[in-house]
Amino acid sequence: MKIYINRKPVEGPWGGGNLFVKSMYKYLPELDYELINNPYEVYPDIIFLQSPYPDNALNFSINDAINIKNKSRKTKIYIRVNDCDGRKGTDNVDNIWIEASKYVDKTFFVSNWMKNYFIDKGWHCKNNHTIYNGVNLDHFKPSAKINNGKINIVTHHWSNNRMKGFDIYELIDDFVGKNKDYTFTYIGRELGTFKNTRVISPLFGESLGSELSRYDVYISGSKFDPGPNHILESIACEIPTFVCKDGGGAVEFACENIFKDQKELIDKIQKKIYVKNKFKYLKNWKHCINTLNNLMKEQDEIRIKAVL
Repeated sequence: MKIYINRKPVEGPWGGGNLFVKSMYKYLPELDYELINNPYEVYPDIIFLQSPYPDNALNFSINDAINIKNKSRKTKIYIRVNDCDGRKGTDNVDNIWIEASKYVDKTFFVSNWMKNYFIDKGWHCKNNHTIYNGVNLDHFKPSAKINNGKINIVTHHWSNNRMKGFDIYELIDDFVGKNKDYTFTYIGRELGTFKNTRVISPLFGESLGSELSRYDVYISGSKFDPGPNHILESIACEIPTFVCKDGGGAVEFACENIFKDQKELIDKIQKKIYVKNKFKYLKNWKHCINTLNNLMKEQDEIRIKAVL
């Protein structure tokens, strides 16, 4: 089966969508997919849109996909949805995704929260599924703690958009400055507003997993986050992981350890109510892509039966 993906993998620290793309490139060939480079030269069976937008590496958008589908009756358009206006406080994202949904044959949402978010807004495609991101369980796993006699708090992000929870991180920065039995470490790109926080430049892969797993408590202030990999990676390290009630997919992953406001968060920190999360769908990336494969082939079988 020939498939075209409108993104290329990027090496180095990057967002969760890139991890999904890297896993597709790694595992789909093992499942009898041929990844093609030019969908105009050889019409693919599947055009897989990681986004309806083009990017600098592959200038290929939903409009290009529609153009090819109009020329090739066999081509299906599948789309993975991992973005919304709520994520970055924008006002021009949702409508573009919803318009694209008129033309896609199947949708893969990164969380049930994301699926319900768009269905409530008038998502047109009726063939919809949720596929949670995977985690490299060889990299993200429990390990020895810092063990310095303090409660060591951590979070990590590639993006430094304020919607990632910087109001919460600045609160914790102030808290640890006044409470010397606690530390706070921020891994990733930040805003230069911290005074009492240890900042580590963006890490990825094994280096990130080794560093992350050393901490006692993980806190995410991210809001309306579609399917946050930072939560899955923290849970894989078996760190008690707190998320805010407006965390979107983060709430779905965390299952418990939800705080409704800053006061409740500080109260939980001080009372040391640290319970490990119980997200039962935590799987590796190979399992994630196997699930994707089964769902992509499921539609193909339905189409073949209809022809017969």
